[in-house]
Amino acid sequence: MPRVAVALLIGLLGFLLYVGAVVALADRVLELHWTVQTAYFVLAGVAWAWPAQRLMYWAARKDPPPPRRTRKA
Repeated sequence: MPRVAVALLIGLLGFLLYVGAVVALADRVLELHWTVQTAYFVLAGVAWAWPAQRLMYWAARKDPPPPRRTRKA
């Protein structure tokens, strides 16, 4: 399977799990002070970008070509 397809599947599954966790935790955060809510939602809204960036760089990376075989005389 090509690296891009693997990254797509991992990215979609990971993002769905992340959104589920953020939404589940949001119920508890809504009872707290508004500054805590703001910090939580800013962090939760940005935190997914770092793993997604690493996954995209991994998917776009080219594998080095296989070593050339030399002919024996």
